[in-house]
Amino acid sequence: MGNMSDLKEREDKLQGMGTSLLRKEDAKFIRGQGTYVDDIKLPGMLFGAIVRSPYAHARIKSIDKSKALACPGVIAVLTADDLKPVNLHWMPTIGGDVQAVLADKKVCFQMQEVAMVLATDRYAAADGADLVEVDYEELPAIVDPRKSLDKDAPIIREDIVDKKDLSHGPRTHPNHIFTWEAGDKAAADTAFKNAEIVVREEILNPRVHPCPLETCGCVASFNKATGYLTVYMTTQAPHLVRTVLAMLSGVAESKIRVVGGDIGGGFGNKVPIYPGYVVAIVASIVTGVPIKWIESRIDNISTTGFARDYHGVGELAADKNGRIKGLRFTALADHGAFNSHVSATKLPAGLFSICTGSYDIPNAYCRVDAVFTNKAPGGVAYRCSLRVTEAVYLIERMIDVLAQKLGIDKAEIRRRNFVKSEQFPYTTSLGWTLDSGAYHPALEKVLDAVDYKGLRAEQAKKRADPNSPTLMGIGLATFTEIVGAGPTKVCDILGIGLFDSCEIRVHPTGGVIARLGTMTQGQGHATTYAQIIATELGLPASDIVVEEGDTDKSPYGAGTWGSRSTPVSGAATAQAARKIKDKAKKIAAHLLEVAEGDLEWEIDRFTVKGNPGQHKTMKEICLVSHTGNLPAGMEQGLNAVSYYDPPNLTYPFGTYLCVVDIDKYTGESKVRRFYALDDCGTRINPMIIEGQIHGGLTEAFAVAFGQQIPFDDNGNHLGNSLMDYFLPTAMETPHWETDHTVTPCPHHPIGAKGVAESPHVGGIPCFSNAVIDAFAHLGVTHMDMPHSAYRVWQQCQALGINKR
Repeated sequence: MGNMSDLKEREDKLQGMGTSLLRKEDAKFIRGQGTYVDDIKLPGMLFGAIVRSPYAHARIKSIDKSKALACPGVIAVLTADDLKPVNLHWMPTIGGDVQAVLADKKVCFQMQEVAMVLATDRYAAADGADLVEVDYEELPAIVDPRKSLDKDAPIIREDIVDKKDLSHGPRTHPNHIFTWEAGDKAAADTAFKNAEIVVREEILNPRVHPCPLETCGCVASFNKATGYLTVYMTTQAPHLVRTVLAMLSGVAESKIRVVGGDIGGGFGNKVPIYPGYVVAIVASIVTGVPIKWIESRIDNISTTGFARDYHGVGELAADKNGRIKGLRFTALADHGAFNSHVSATKLPAGLFSICTGSYDIPNAYCRVDAVFTNKAPGGVAYRCSLRVTEAVYLIERMIDVLAQKLGIDKAEIRRRNFVKSEQFPYTTSLGWTLDSGAYHPALEKVLDAVDYKGLRAEQAKKRADPNSPTLMGIGLATFTEIVGAGPTKVCDILGIGLFDSCEIRVHPTGGVIARLGTMTQGQGHATTYAQIIATELGLPASDIVVEEGDTDKSPYGAGTWGSRSTPVSGAATAQAARKIKDKAKKIAAHLLEVAEGDLEWEIDRFTVKGNPGQHKTMKEICLVSHTGNLPAGMEQGLNAVSYYDPPNLTYPFGTYLCVVDIDKYTGESKVRRFYALDDCGTRINPMIIEGQIHGGLTEAFAVAFGQQIPFDDNGNHLGNSLMDYFLPTAMETPHWETDHTVTPCPHHPIGAKGVAESPHVGGIPCFSNAVIDAFAHLGVTHMDMPHSAYRVWQQCQALGINKR
């Protein structure tokens, strides 16, 4: 082994895993040199604008195109009747349903797509869209999912009224989609029957929207001479989209190219295929010219993938010491007018059954009933893995409710119920096997860091003072997430397994190009994947180029969503690098004239055991691999491809603590302190992890304190612009304190678990728990989000504590 200063110098040069390396991809964005879909300009390109319904539920009596077609610049107006000859007026959804591409005879939600106007520029297209005259007959609308299954409820989906099964089991009503269950109901019921203490609470996860910086859009270009279709689009999963487009269009998948390019945020919103994409593609195939469709912000909030809208009931059974004996969670899921929720085929309610959280709960049962309403479809996992946020919110709220009922401190009740470190791997009563964890040390580290006892003492003093103008709340959330959508035995989309891939090519001088099946939207992939390869191959991260998002270049993969990049693609990257390293070792042994077993790896080279001066660096091996001086029968080059299908999902966890001060007279909540400890296993780039946590916590803050998509009784959307929908700025966003522990994932090649979604999943219940804790001494057990100043003021008013 070399001297320590030499080893450190070589290690530092690599900038591999564990280094806070500045993000490689940021330079072009800072300089305004990113390429977004709306930057694409192709010769002869036409622009599409969508005509949308003003009604949530109505029959289409007629569509008059004449005034629009007379508008200067308008080339065509497409309706469902124009798509019928190619059988593309309906399309399959990820949720196993079908969805109208353009409304056929009836609209089922406000802002539903009715027609697309094609014009020579976007202004003419917008003018033409305003001139399309649609005669509607308004019908009664359902916006409350609890009324959707009433006997006299209006039938929303007449196209499937006679279908008894929508691929997820029998339906009980024309507006019913599926019933999904997990766990042992009989065992859970027995636990409740015998329990000393039972608590129950109705808990709403309101409908929210990810609202990424860039709205959705595409440029579709069909070449009639070659039969080749190229689609530039805002997608988080280019390969999956290409497969679906092949199924829809009849164009061979080998002749379809999907290019993701730069994407201004995704957060789940850019996983589904939206009608605008399909109409633009059909229009390009028919006209033979490129078609661009870019939605407005109002269109984006109104019609693209929402999140949550889960109406839950949580129940816990426990003994008098607070030890949980049973859990029952049920939810009514509002899926909107079409079941296009992004969920794995086998798991229509996603990973909701992670709702036992970090706790050793012997008996559990959960059930989700999904229904149609006259709202926009397209439910997505807003910065979480398929309903995990809803699950974690339920268990973390109910743990607080139980603690309050028993008069036990909220940190203590968590200690008593945690899965212990020696119990891992731990299989929950709902069937998931938690890979590794150390929940007790994480909790204690946070409590010590914030002086939890001191905070509780301060709170008690304030509660004892009737003249205190503020209420103080302390929120805890000790969560376990489930990420890395991947194991094909559990997860697939439309039958396609959620494995992922990496192809690495090493050049003679040691430069590397790596291509992956994921799709970055700001996660820092170009940096973190390069750091994995740098550590594995001993080649500097600065010399490693990472490419994603172009289906003509990268190997097949399921894309980036559900926090699957590091758990799945990161593993594929490490495995591909190790294939190259194994070949490099054979070359080194050949050059050094020793057996492979006589070599050991040292940062960036193979050395002869006991004689470190005798070595071959990876850069030397790279050059030799492209010459003829190789072991007999060995091919030139250092290239490898790896496809990784994980044996299990990964389970990052954390402990968050929030302190809020609430003004009794205005209802304004100020976050005094937020301390976030995350354990994501092996940490690849601490600085990028920090950034992802800050971003996730900011979105959690938005959901907890302001985000909600409201509707009136007629299905009118009441919050579809940024004048109404809350996006926090630097002015509102609290200061974040971050911390970590490291508990590697035992089945992952580098021990990584994923982190970007954890702060959103854990942050929301932590904020909510803090606000509700401020009122706990007054007998309040639950308050639904969002905790806006007005809603909190209403609670103060109801309690009569805001009288001066």
